[in-house]
Amino acid sequence: MVNQKRVNEIINEIKPATLVAATKYASIEDLYELEKVGVTIFGENQVQSLLEKYKNYNGKSKFHMIGTLQTNKVKYIIDKVNLIHSVANYRLIDEIDKQSKKHNKNMDILIQVNIAKEDSKHGFLEEELDDVFEYLKNKSNLNPRGLMIMAPNIDPEKTDIYFKKAKELLNTLKNKFSNYNLTDLSMGMSNDYQYAIKNGATLVRVGSLLFE
Repeated sequence: MVNQKRVNEIINEIKPATLVAATKYASIEDLYELEKVGVTIFGENQVQSLLEKYKNYNGKSKFHMIGTLQTNKVKYIIDKVNLIHSVANYRLIDEIDKQSKKHNKNMDILIQVNIAKEDSKHGFLEEELDDVFEYLKNKSNLNPRGLMIMAPNIDPEKTDIYFKKAKELLNTLKNKFSNYNLTDLSMGMSNDYQYAIKNGATLVRVGSLLFE
């Protein structure tokens, strides 16, 4: 059940950033309730869940892919999402570009960065980003919009350093690759979104706090 009051509070708290409602466990009825209180983006972690919701939801809000995406699943979602947050390797870059061409679509993407160099997390390392964005110059159907990170699972007050580093990385890339419109920083979840907002997040992925 959607906690409408809390959703409204978070939307207002994070402005001018945008709430991406993480709807992995949400029902179709929940999607309509979220839309009623101002949610414009649903973020899905799993392809199958995204496909089921896309099929049964007929509202105005858009879908983003925010979870780990396997290359063999790209073809199923390429025409259903407006942004892929979790572009974490070169094979995925190639496949998204390939499938986008098939649909005559320019796909907005975010490059996922393993900001804390954790073995348990996906994403490019900070040191690889220059090469990644050079590589993207040859992917005519991709539109890089910025970065996505997941902070370590630690005391939220200690995540500040990682969010700050992500903002600095984005600013550096803006200067080096001015041919791209690098405006977005997807970071912050239910436990640490306040610290992400303080450090310049433009897209905040919140799930559990939105529901009773």
